Amino acid sequence: MTLERLLFSQGFGSRRQCRALVLSGAISIGGQVQDDPSAECLTDALVFEVDGVPWHYREKAYLALHKPAGHECSHTPHHHPSVYGLLPPQLVQRGVQCVGRLDEDTTGLLLLSDDGAFVHRLTSPKRKIPKVYLAATRHEIDAAQLKALRDGVLLHGETQPSAAVSAIRRDARLLELTVTEGKYHQVKRMVAASGNRVEALHRHAIGDYVLPEDLVAGQWRWLDESDRAKLGG
Repeated sequence: MTLERLLFSQGFGSRRQCRALVLSGAISIGGQVQDDPSAECLTDALVFEVDGVPWHYREKAYLALHKPAGHECSHTPHHHPSVYGLLPPQLVQRGVQCVGRLDEDTTGLLLLSDDGAFVHRLTSPKRKIPKVYLAATRHEIDAAQLKALRDGVLLHGETQPSAAVSAIRRDARLLELTVTEGKYHQVKRMVAASGNRVEALHRHAIGDYVLPEDLVAGQWRWLDESDRAKLGG
């Protein structure tokens, strides 16, 4: 792959901008400045530097973001900042997309990728990939509400009930709910249909991948192959 094309694939601008970066002497590999945009590069385990900042070549981007409240999962947000503003511009430029969405006030695990097949697998209803949420509720959670959530509740505008894979009372007003569907405002609507109300919502896990404890709100990290295997997609 030529150096110009490599930089373009990693989100460093248009082909013309990437060529200009090389010609300006901003790119180095192994400590050596690279000034030929047409130079061929081996991408296996490649680490290059842009203005002294190291970058690892990745054919596809797979990310986990700890979404904070007050951010919209949109490139064109209406009322709040976009989650894409939490990422380096190179990742946005190369086209990473949210794998599903979280409401503006919902926190927790959000996946992003520029691999369309990966996004499709994880969002396809046929896959029934479990997603675990922690919901703080307005009222105390009782056995009747848990049973209703497990058996299935009928949401407004729906003809078939939606049932949780599991519904566990973590505390008097803290519910752990696992669902496999991805309907609009599903968890909030299910809890409301059971006779309670969600005051705060946090996505804790997707598949077997749990939001890392050391990933604080607003931070992101790369997913490796073992991480992706836990997602069940």
